[in-house]
Amino acid sequence: MSGQRAGEVEIEAAAALSADRVSASFLLRVPRDFARRHVLVSQGREHDAETLLVSRKTSQAVIHNVGVTLGCRVQALTGDPESIVRLIDQVYAAPGKAVDVEPQAPAAPESVDELIARADRDLLSSEGKGPIIQLVDALLFEALGRAASDLHVQPLDDRTIVRYRLDGMLVTVRELPRSLTPAVVSRIKVMGRMDVAESRVPQDGRATVTIGTRAIDLRISTLPTSYGERAVLRLLDNRQALSDYADLGMPAHVSSRFLSAATRSHGMILLTGPTGSGKTTTLYATLRQVGAGTKNLMTIEDPIEYELSTVGLNVSQSQVNVKKGLSFASGLRHILRQDPDVIMVGEIRDAETARIALQSSLTGHLVLSTLHTNDAPSAVTRLVDLGLEPYLVSASLSAVCAQRLVRLTHGACAGLGCAACFQTGFQGRTALFELMVVDDAIRERIAAVAPLEEIRQAARGSGMRSLREEGLDLVAAGRTTRGEIERVVQEET
Repeated sequence: MSGQRAGEVEIEAAAALSADRVSASFLLRVPRDFARRHVLVSQGREHDAETLLVSRKTSQAVIHNVGVTLGCRVQALTGDPESIVRLIDQVYAAPGKAVDVEPQAPAAPESVDELIARADRDLLSSEGKGPIIQLVDALLFEALGRAASDLHVQPLDDRTIVRYRLDGMLVTVRELPRSLTPAVVSRIKVMGRMDVAESRVPQDGRATVTIGTRAIDLRISTLPTSYGERAVLRLLDNRQALSDYADLGMPAHVSSRFLSAATRSHGMILLTGPTGSGKTTTLYATLRQVGAGTKNLMTIEDPIEYELSTVGLNVSQSQVNVKKGLSFASGLRHILRQDPDVIMVGEIRDAETARIALQSSLTGHLVLSTLHTNDAPSAVTRLVDLGLEPYLVSASLSAVCAQRLVRLTHGACAGLGCAACFQTGFQGRTALFELMVVDDAIRERIAAVAPLEEIRQAARGSGMRSLREEGLDLVAAGRTTRGEIERVVQEET
């Protein structure tokens, strides 16, 4: 047995079950659902070998994969399946047994590149998978340090590339040897409490990592491809997303008018723009600004991106669950029975949700929501296209704010590109806002089913500045480039 490598299997006779012998490493790295599904549990580790208690039907491949996950040799003892499952339920439910995954910062001066090289050398060594864990942790730390929103591990025919989504753009930051890919993806699956033995179907998982006092939520997705499994980790940082209203970067001429609408007792305020344009961040910041203790704040979201209670806001957040019959529309109906003052609807996707939200805004509620339209005036035609009567849209709509996120020129290299910005010339982003406050002139045109261009001209006459105009102000101030503005702002029609 001493000559076995990590993950090799040895089957022995049955042994008595003991909750005290279950190793902390097993509970940390092997998800409860996986242990239950495959009927296996730890019975301790001695001399760098983990003892597993399994049923006679537990496959050799699963036992092998648990050894790989644990990074050590394993020996398997067969036992009664029902007794094993009862033990699994007992040890995973025990207080103090749940362990959060917390990445450890790589020890200086070892770089990510050095970790890649060491992990590749040690992949089949008997010393276990420590280097792989360190490598994944180092990639996470680097991604978070660069304020990346996503981390991609993508296998190709001859290598695997690691990409970060920085300021909305994917940037290739590393290449890994193909030999490392299965171990890296397995480690990511362990963090997400996913089935490490299943590589033929897509999987989703979640994890929370802690860096000091910062809690980062990870949403993990794996997908089989022709070159192996790829993994994408969405990095959700409450500290960055749950901004104070003042940190949104709204110009004064936009902020004062937007807040005037948002502090009313009723009406509908819509944020518009494509996915990833910062709409939810603006909505959350607005809730924090208007959410005084005397108001009842409620949301229906899909999904709940961030827990607003973590920033001291008294708000009840509900999540859409279509399988259980909770849609935006049905959730909104139930919220209306909860005596709300302010309601946030994550997105208006259909006519039913739009109609309930509109009617709610006419009956003494402030409703905040989002739409996918190119600019602020287009929200009017979108609502009408959903089947809402123009006179009701006219009566309910208080303001529409379109927004985009634009990259800022990296000051350290004057936009020329350097190692700190991965040669992109940009670092950080700010938002562009196009605010249409619905006044009497605009209401008349909406009720009269005026053409979109006429509504747009009325909005401009009432002080609305276009996204392009706001962007060109940033260009003139040297904060971004004209090419960046052209990238994110479509030509006005």
